Amino acid sequence: MDHLIGSPLAMASREYAEKAWVEYKHVKVLQRPNVTFIQGTVANVDCENKKATISEHKTQKTREESYDFFIGTTGLRRAWPVAPQSLTREEYLVEVGTHCDKVVNSTAPVLVVGGGAVGIEMAAELKYLKPSVHVTLAHSRDKLLSAEPLPDMVKDCACELAEQGGVEVLLNHRLAGHTPVKSADGSDLYEVEFTNGHKMTASEVIMAISRSVPSTSYLPQQALNSEGYVNVRPTMHFPVEIPNADAHFAAGDMINWSGIKRCGGALHQGYMAAVNIHQTMLQQLHGKEPEFLKLSEIPPMIGLAVGESAVSYGTDGMNYGPQVMRLFFEEDLGFRIVWDHLRLSGVPK
Repeated sequence: MDHLIGSPLAMASREYAEKAWVEYKHVKVLQRPNVTFIQGTVANVDCENKKATISEHKTQKTREESYDFFIGTTGLRRAWPVAPQSLTREEYLVEVGTHCDKVVNSTAPVLVVGGGAVGIEMAAELKYLKPSVHVTLAHSRDKLLSAEPLPDMVKDCACELAEQGGVEVLLNHRLAGHTPVKSADGSDLYEVEFTNGHKMTASEVIMAISRSVPSTSYLPQQALNSEGYVNVRPTMHFPVEIPNADAHFAAGDMINWSGIKRCGGALHQGYMAAVNIHQTMLQQLHGKEPEFLKLSEIPPMIGLAVGESAVSYGTDGMNYGPQVMRLFFEEDLGFRIVWDHLRLSGVPK
């Protein structure tokens, strides 16, 4: 399991990266004789026959699994360094460690391109952990978080917190290109140019602007919208036109629903799917009329870590400061909070 919320911190700290990836075999509460974990890729889900085709990672063999209920929670495909690309913990630690060494030992500014949530957190975490590193955050629009349906006061606050933390913020700076060059002492650098004519030299260029796409190619097209998101019903069921729709569920970033994609929302939706499966079982076994949980429309909300501070926005308005950081993320970008929420006793050290 990779704590994706903590990726901005893992990109700047080898020590945290060691903690952020936990193998299932080390989660004691999940070690049960009736639970099996398969590391692999789902190639196809046959809803009519309730069978999934899986390509195993280690053996490269294909296996077919029959099921009674299916829950899709495969989220979005996110590019490096927004998300790790490695498939094993060993590969992950090498991948992240190499990145950490480059940014921490930089001699020229580290440039983070993209002022969305990930770009802001990456720039702020690096500057907070390594104050000696010059960190620049470049965004193509006139405000950070420009793609999110948030009030300007939230976007302005995020920018102010980043600048207060020592990050140089360049708004209205769209990247035109970056060319590898050598410095006078032979070290690797990049000559960076923006479409407004501004130029700079950087030790590293971290791209945080990729558009994530739903990881749903294995599902029937009839279940998806034009962008590939699953058109779930409020009960988290697949659309009614799908064969055996009442046995198929989806939750998290892969679903077509209102609101900003967030970990908290995904956890809540997964819980709802599990409860509704249990309700279906009670109906099948005892004839009990199911009482399904239903997902309401989700208004825009966010919790954003910005170095030693954070900003939040929701139904109670906007809040910011170190106290918000402690409430939403504690000292480890939410690792322990999520771990405790899932009731996975015994946090790995």
